[in-house]
Amino acid sequence: MKGKKGPIDFVLFADILILLSIGISMVFSASMPEGEIYYGNPHYFLIRQSIWAVLGIIVMLFTSNIDYRFWRNKNILVFGFFTVVLMLIGVFFFPPVKGARRWLGFGFAKIQPSEIAKIFIVLFLANMIEKKGQDTMKSFFRGLFPGLVIMGIFVGLIIKEPNMSTSVIIATVSLILLFAGGAKIRHMLLLFLSGVVLAIIAIIREPYRMRRFTGFLNPWADKLESGYQAIQSLYALGAGGLFGRGLGLSKQKFYYIPEAQNDFIFAIIGEELGFIATFIIILCFSVLIWRGIRISIKCKDKYGSLVALGITSIIAVQSSVNFLVVSSFMPVTGVTLPLISYGGSSLLFTMAGLGILLNISRYITKDGVD
Repeated sequence: MKGKKGPIDFVLFADILILLSIGISMVFSASMPEGEIYYGNPHYFLIRQSIWAVLGIIVMLFTSNIDYRFWRNKNILVFGFFTVVLMLIGVFFFPPVKGARRWLGFGFAKIQPSEIAKIFIVLFLANMIEKKGQDTMKSFFRGLFPGLVIMGIFVGLIIKEPNMSTSVIIATVSLILLFAGGAKIRHMLLLFLSGVVLAIIAIIREPYRMRRFTGFLNPWADKLESGYQAIQSLYALGAGGLFGRGLGLSKQKFYYIPEAQNDFIFAIIGEELGFIATFIIILCFSVLIWRGIRISIKCKDKYGSLVALGITSIIAVQSSVNFLVVSSFMPVTGVTLPLISYGGSSLLFTMAGLGILLNISRYITKDGVD
């Protein structure tokens, strides 16, 4: 059913812009020392992030005006082929950067194919589940298995980069969609336990992952190596108190927390602006997740409902992991805070996904009927 197109969800749109504005401001504050020392310009990261933010807004407006049903059937197959080719090129042909083959491109125009893979897996699984129907999804081999194979291909390529954190996010979002699509609870428990076992094996096989895990269990046992980032992050959050030291007055960003504008920017926010600001940011993410779930529930179309749930789940899982890592409730891992952390590729494709979510919001009404 085509339905009559209405306005976008303005609350969601405003919330996205608020988070984006906070992100640009805090990237500038957190990155000033590194920009000055390494690039001779304290505004270096601000300029780059602002350019990516403008591009992201353009992409979000573009995808918000493309009917979400465009990303189905043949189009999703083309999208999938394109994504796999990019990942294969990045993993096997591009030189490693900081020990990982996560980036594709040169100079300013570097992208992470794994960020595209997050969106693709949501669109693919939503399309597959809708075609198979809820009854077929209760069967492991006829329902779940094809989706698990595609998910496994992408997870395997991303681990090869290596990037275990992104592979875990994709696997988690995939399981959420499969469960919402009608999979049996016992199948989901089996998949969850299998995932835990595979994660343990992946940690044990790589010494640096094992060091991160033992550093999480007791950061102060190796406070200059495996526990260093966790301890410095806690120092930053603790020093901020209720209202913070003041915008721009962080001490931890002066090389105590490496690349403070990236994965640990939330710690800098806590130090400079205090608990009140961190609470507001968590509240903004909660609003985003609430509006996304609301759109998913009210969308009459099964495909649209699952896409909305999947995109919302990416934001929910990734932001939750970042909050837990920064507050030392999880081992240190390279997960950015969506819309806040520095990173053009992550920002661009996050905005693209949110544009699709905004488009879905145009086809729902108060009673959920097109």
